Amino acid sequence: MAKDNDDNAGPGVPLVIAPPMLIIDALMARIRYRSQLIVRNQRLDSAVNATGFVGFTIGFLFAVLMICLPLVMIN
Repeated sequence: MAKDNDDNAGPGVPLVIAPPMLIIDALMARIRYRSQLIVRNQRLDSAVNATGFVGFTIGFLFAVLMICLPLVMIN
């Protein structure tokens, strides 16, 4: 019969190998960073879409004022 070795776990007992956590942690950090960029971009787009008409109207009225005011002052 073979002599039992202390390093051997024995039959029926699986050896657990720790996964390389540094690689997984780096991957999770990259995924988290990219998802934060996507969420920030979506919030910015929705804010621009929500205030786009109001901003366009204010800008148009300001441009008309800047064109008409000098014409009124000249005459």
